[in-house]
Amino acid sequence: MATVEVTFTPLPAHVRTARLVATAVARRSGVDESLLDEVRLAVGEACSRAVEAHQKHCPGQPIRVALTDDGERFEVVVTDAVPAEAAQLHGVVTVAAPVGGNGTASGAVPASGAVSGAGTGMNGAIMQLPAGVGLAVISGLADDFRISPAGDGTSVAMSWKRRADPA
Repeated sequence: MATVEVTFTPLPAHVRTARLVATAVARRSGVDESLLDEVRLAVGEACSRAVEAHQKHCPGQPIRVALTDDGERFEVVVTDAVPAEAAQLHGVVTVAAPVGGNGTASGAVPASGAVSGAGTGMNGAIMQLPAGVGLAVISGLADDFRISPAGDGTSVAMSWKRRADPA
């Protein structure tokens, strides 16, 4: 069982690096090419959630990402160090959202606060989204998804089935 571990300071800029590393390790582990975008998006959501929580509650603590190939599945576990009493999985996150012609929000807006397509249809509207929206996105992208306590923090584990013959 091969494992790659990455720790990073809770800065949004490091989420991109975590996504790139996860995609590269997934490809090397034999995850089908058609699933690599899902791996990248799910890891980005989990890391963005951890970064946001760390910046509010423990900005000096690193975020840990473990990427494991057990021969049949590729697993990514993102672990934060936010104490359980401070974790706000059911809070509300305020984000800017693209707004359609009728004034209603259009398109998916990640709970991380990142909005794709900035400059195309953005008019600065503010929308309230439950913080768990990012977790719901992850559950739709990964074959298996679990949230569990991890020491003083929380782990978000995601996994995907590997191809029969890795390249």
